Amino acid sequence: MSDHPMADRLFFRQLLAGRDFATDDPVARQMVNFVYLIGDREKGEAVAVDPAYGVDELIDLLGAEGLRLTGVLATHWHADHVGGDLMGYPIQGIRDIVGRDDVSAPVHIQAPEAEWLKKFTGVSDSDLVLHESGDVVMAGDIPVTLMHTPGHTSGSQCFLVDGKLIAGDTLFLDGCGRTDLPTADPDEMYFSLTQRLAAVPDDTILYPGHLYSPEPFATMGETRKRNYVFRLPTLEQWRMMFG
Repeated sequence: MSDHPMADRLFFRQLLAGRDFATDDPVARQMVNFVYLIGDREKGEAVAVDPAYGVDELIDLLGAEGLRLTGVLATHWHADHVGGDLMGYPIQGIRDIVGRDDVSAPVHIQAPEAEWLKKFTGVSDSDLVLHESGDVVMAGDIPVTLMHTPGHTSGSQCFLVDGKLIAGDTLFLDGCGRTDLPTADPDEMYFSLTQRLAAVPDDTILYPGHLYSPEPFATMGETRKRNYVFRLPTLEQWRMMFG
């Protein structure tokens, strides 16, 4: 027996769209989005973080592991993460999941994302569960803590599970998400990175929303040392670069 019972039952996968699934999708290959699957092997239940591009493949992949999808966690409303229209390209996503008869998987988001998510994906209120920071969503009996980290969008969120931080477009290994798109806010991004995420320990593993660096993940400690976003110690300096 392991000293760490969660390690035995936790199913965790980092999947690169266009490489690990949706391999024939040129948009997926270009956008290099990560999808994350978090499951409880004992209960046979799992949630998917930012499922887009190849929804059927993701559900089949879980099925092959003896897991069924019971929820979706969306970091934010952009089409490359949740589906919709990306510069004229239709992308599969959460609407294709909530429309299935064989899956019951509500979409868990921070409340400020609701109107944008509905507008750009076509899901309805009944498909969504609205949260605030600190709420916990269960993958079986495995708790996933939701952290509201506005900046890239007003309702962007990160997820903490078993010493891992799934950060969406809030934080990459190098850099952070754009702050010049609708509902983005450079000041909020600064506070999310320097204060809201300051509670996350250095030994936590950062799992970003895109493969924008040679490695797919790193510790928060390594990221804080090497990522230039942490080298701007004041809001004034931050605004000069991101404002």
